[in-house]
Amino acid sequence: MFSSNRSHAVEEWVKGILKKGVPEALYREVIHASKKNPLKFPLPQIIAENGMAWLDDEKFGHQMLAGINPTRIQCLEVSPPQDKIGVRSSIKRSHIEHNLGDLTVVEAMNQWNQWRLFILDHHDYLMPYISRINTKGVCVYASRTLLFLRSDDTLKPIAIELSLTGSNDGNEINRVFVPSSQGTGAALWQLAKAHVATNDSVYHHLISHWLQTHAIVEPFIIATRRQLSEMHPIHRLLNPHFKDTMHINALARRILINSRGILEKILFSGEVSMELSSELYKLWRFDKQGLPADLVKRSSWKNSSKGMALEDEDPNNPTGVQLLFEDYPYGADGLEIWTAIKTWVTEFCSIFYEDDNSVETDLELQAWWWEIQYVGHGDKCHEEWWYQMTTCSTLIETLTILIWIASAIHASVNFGQYTYAGYPSNRPTLCRKFIPKEGTFEYAEFLKDPDKYYLKMLPDTFEMSIGVALKEVLSWHTSDEVYLGQRPSEWTDNEEVRQKFEKFNGTLKEIEGKIVSRNGDPKLKNRWGPAKVPFNCLYPDTSNIASKVGITGKGIPNSISI
Repeated sequence: MFSSNRSHAVEEWVKGILKKGVPEALYREVIHASKKNPLKFPLPQIIAENGMAWLDDEKFGHQMLAGINPTRIQCLEVSPPQDKIGVRSSIKRSHIEHNLGDLTVVEAMNQWNQWRLFILDHHDYLMPYISRINTKGVCVYASRTLLFLRSDDTLKPIAIELSLTGSNDGNEINRVFVPSSQGTGAALWQLAKAHVATNDSVYHHLISHWLQTHAIVEPFIIATRRQLSEMHPIHRLLNPHFKDTMHINALARRILINSRGILEKILFSGEVSMELSSELYKLWRFDKQGLPADLVKRSSWKNSSKGMALEDEDPNNPTGVQLLFEDYPYGADGLEIWTAIKTWVTEFCSIFYEDDNSVETDLELQAWWWEIQYVGHGDKCHEEWWYQMTTCSTLIETLTILIWIASAIHASVNFGQYTYAGYPSNRPTLCRKFIPKEGTFEYAEFLKDPDKYYLKMLPDTFEMSIGVALKEVLSWHTSDEVYLGQRPSEWTDNEEVRQKFEKFNGTLKEIEGKIVSRNGDPKLKNRWGPAKVPFNCLYPDTSNIASKVGITGKGIPNSISI
């Protein structure tokens, strides 16, 4: 896919399969309309500097903090981990304590200023689907991955539990793998990491990307179009952040997430993909979509007040939270972007709403919020977490969340896709083999050539070609992209609004400088990681007047338009 040393016969064979299996537009993207190198893809950044860095345990942990799905990592507060009904994981202290330096498990979990244990949990939500998914040559586990925060703020994976359903209801078959640096143990550990990466990749596609950005913003767009006139200030504020979203979602429903569509072809979840997404939507609540609230709630223990950040009552801290550790690129950059958006929204609203009563008596605004709650979210309309649209503060929080979702969250989970997932070995979307057990024919095959077994475990050429092509298309910035903090000069004739917006533009440019500075700080190892890929997924690119076309790996567009 990425080199010039390819078989022409194989290329023609793959082209034929692709042409039968995907829409014409995507087929043209796959072959790049090039007669010379019809399957030539640009080299993904993950392997550009060092083709083997993705195998490193540090890189595996690094992607949970600065990859394309940095919103799933959680603070571990109960050891061993438990599912929602209290059934404990099979990971024992003996599996992990030798990888905690001089600390015990209790010490690693209870040092207030040195919270050290984290979990990537793909267990509970997957277990009910495992037996249905593992058909037609698909082999998937539900996984739990424990990680240790080292003194340099890098994450080290220390145990992986892979689970299958047993013969009795509620019974599980668990296997635990621990790191090893050589021999058979190292090869098995690599297979276990691949299965975890597969879980995380599918969760990213269906939940972090599709559900939590594209899908959930739709009811807000529809209500805005129906209830707020084009001259209403909130319509003016939100309209640029809703550009082309309904159109791209319609395309997604036609060729990506539809029955027998592309995602069903390349994801292990197959025919249960949308069912799985719908099930996890039941956990969605609007008031937890803002970054500070999301960071605080990310704990393995549902009743905890500790997550990836702690609540901070310091009046000089506008975010209201403090990250558990400094070198969390998504959290550090994201909180600055969040603060900039909220400041802009606050200043904008102050021009049109002088007090709480002016919010409560705005008939269009009240009709907008009523439709969002009772029509757009009819299945959740009676939830107690809905804001009451009666104060300036709730209006500001609501608008900040919407703009954050449509711009920054989507950019962070979308435009780095080719960088990390463009190389299928790093983030496969399905596996064709389970991890072999001793005494079986598969284990003998594995021992004979572990690398070959690993490759045979990955998706086939057809599935990988479609996947890589899709990630290239999704990671592409267009020539007419309008980034956060940019708008046409004629978007408003209100001079006070113009001045506030110019201030917002300037703040985002300052943040660009801070991100460049952090990326240049050698103490912040998670800004680059072993593969030497800088974290730019939340680099605004507001200062870029003439948009750069292509896979730049940076830039926060105003809206979800791809």
